Amino acid sequence: MAVPQNKQELLDAIRTTYQRLAADLASVPPERAHEATLEGHAQGTQMSVSDLVAYLIGWNLLVLKWCDGKAKGLPVDFPETGYKWNELGRLAQKFYADHAGVAYADLLRQFADVHGRIVALVERETDASLYDLLWYEKYTQGR
Repeated sequence: MAVPQNKQELLDAIRTTYQRLAADLASVPPERAHEATLEGHAQGTQMSVSDLVAYLIGWNLLVLKWCDGKAKGLPVDFPETGYKWNELGRLAQKFYADHAGVAYADLLRQFADVHGRIVALVERETDASLYDLLWYEKYTQGR
């Protein structure tokens, strides 16, 4: 998939990717969702489908946190307070832990909710605010 170049392409990419992923996730039997059968985000680790959903929720919540902080003119710790860009595996482990023990159906509902919040955030923006201004280092907000 090409990198979106405007608001509509970004919304289309977000919605399409979410719909495909949500369909795949819905096909996972809840009793198997916590089995660590996937390669984890940190080298040499394994994760479950539930961990993957927790990871996606975590990143979406971070994006919302970044955007809220920036909108309020507050300094934002990228990628997250206490983590550096070269520690994303450790951050993934935090996301897994944040949602450990949550029922798979509840994780899917949380993922749907945060997806809706991301779509609403993008819908409030303009092409110019998403793609014409630098937002973080050399990146625009839409990127």
